[in-house]
Amino acid sequence: MKRALSTIFLVLLADQLLKVWIKLHFTIGQHVPADPTGWYFLHFIENDGMAFGMKFGGQMGKLMLTLFRIVAVLGIGWYLRSIIKLKAKSGLIFCVSLVFAGALGNIIDSTFYGVLFSRSTSIDVATFLPMEGGYAPLLHGWVVDMFYFPIWQGHFPSWLPFWGGQEFEFFRPVFNLADAAITVGILWLILFQRYEFAHVGQQPSTQVTDSLPVTGEERSEPTQPAN
Repeated sequence: MKRALSTIFLVLLADQLLKVWIKLHFTIGQHVPADPTGWYFLHFIENDGMAFGMKFGGQMGKLMLTLFRIVAVLGIGWYLRSIIKLKAKSGLIFCVSLVFAGALGNIIDSTFYGVLFSRSTSIDVATFLPMEGGYAPLLHGWVVDMFYFPIWQGHFPSWLPFWGGQEFEFFRPVFNLADAAITVGILWLILFQRYEFAHVGQQPSTQVTDSLPVTGEERSEPTQPAN
């Protein structure tokens, strides 16, 4: 339990500190190199939909998505508590803790950020607890994303159907630390914890062979030849 709580706390702390710092220091679309080689960037956007910028159904869809996230986190939390009680292996607990922390981190954004911050624009940096109120009601906040890894940029071959000649970039989506925690947790579970996930709580079957003394009646006697 302590390791799971430590993992959740550290991921949440790092995720929220980074998001608040970005929100209070960057304008929308601001784009700065995050390392000297320039192979990845801090690029501030706000995502009003799902992970990696996917969207879902306007304001009502946003509300339903936030409520779904809350229900999903409650379910993940219940499962995490259950496997801890069942004394699952630490690897599985770590994976589920990462997913739980990442999902909870994004819920904090979508639930509270609209109330706590003013709107970020391409000109103005957001403020914390503005006098005029936040940019959105409760449960309608936008998730802060900032990691951008344009590892390769180019064009599809001209002979390729549908996409021939079009510009291509890998990796285009902008994401945050919570998204990364969810992705790493799920991939680690699929690659290394599938068996434990499928058999958590099951006791290994053991075959017990009773060793009973053999009585004289049960012991086979050699047949004596008749004289």
